[in-house]
Amino acid sequence: MNKMTKVGVTALCGSLAAVSAANAGELSVKGGATVTYMQNDGVVTGNPIGMNSGITFTGSGELDNGSVVTLTLTNKDQDAYSAGSLTVAIPGVGTIGIDQSGSGLDAIDDMMPTAWEETNGTGLTNTLVTVGGVGGSTNIQWTADSGMLPDGVSLAIAHAPTANGGKVNDKGTSGAGDGIGQAGWDIVLQHSGAADGLNIFAGISRIDQNQGGGVNGDRDQWSVGATYAIGGFTLGYQLQEDDRNKDAASVATAYENEAYGVSFAVNDDLSISYGRHQSKQIVNTVADVELDGSSFQIAYSIGGASIKIAESSVDNNGYATAATNQKDGTTVALTLAF
Repeated sequence: MNKMTKVGVTALCGSLAAVSAANAGELSVKGGATVTYMQNDGVVTGNPIGMNSGITFTGSGELDNGSVVTLTLTNKDQDAYSAGSLTVAIPGVGTIGIDQSGSGLDAIDDMMPTAWEETNGTGLTNTLVTVGGVGGSTNIQWTADSGMLPDGVSLAIAHAPTANGGKVNDKGTSGAGDGIGQAGWDIVLQHSGAADGLNIFAGISRIDQNQGGGVNGDRDQWSVGATYAIGGFTLGYQLQEDDRNKDAASVATAYENEAYGVSFAVNDDLSISYGRHQSKQIVNTVADVELDGSSFQIAYSIGGASIKIAESSVDNNGYATAATNQKDGTTVALTLAF
């Protein structure tokens, strides 16, 4: 998103004061000027014109020991608070933070190259289920300092005491939950130093689950893949699985996903991409169903303006095979930078 305004502050907020006294910091507000037009074939959509209204607040300051504190708060389009993080970057140790914005395994749920958006993020209703680990809940994440690892290697470990998807306010708790999402851990590794243009990534997650009542094991997730950039091309391939270990009849017990994508930068202003994400839902006592989503995209910049077009489709949306679950749509977006 594009920077809209900036104001100086003497402290980030009261929560930072609880960490340590910080030097004079800075709080910036960023947003975007984007309008879109949606056309979904065979679906009554009403008014197809939309406008971006999301904003992000970012604050930063430095503690007496040289650690850098960063606060990020996001309000998504026409909604209240949707995500946030508070991190402290400690020299020689790494970055430790409280995250509500998609860390851990969720950070690599879809790493395929695109000209604009993920396969299921173009506005066409696509109920694709990807791995998320503890990233969908309030969690604590540690990212290793770059000096602790070989060149090109990054390591992140995230933990949620209760991984039930809750984004808790200060002085609050998420409640007991449903007994299914309990404590969980994610570990994510990436390596960009094996060869020029190659990035290899992998992650695992385990969330404890109370046994019984239709649950016969802990929830295990993993994701692995790679992207490779050569010339103007970037290629990507990814596999992942979400094993929920549920044994009740007609309940989804696992998802097995495969994704691939390719993007091409024609020049500094024009890029195109194609991506496909297939997801098999494994259901007890019922036949498996595979959701198949794809998207062809074009993005073109003209000075401070960008025009983006996505032609997308999804078969068996909602992991159902009815004719109404086969969808096609076109999205056109105009973004102005200022």
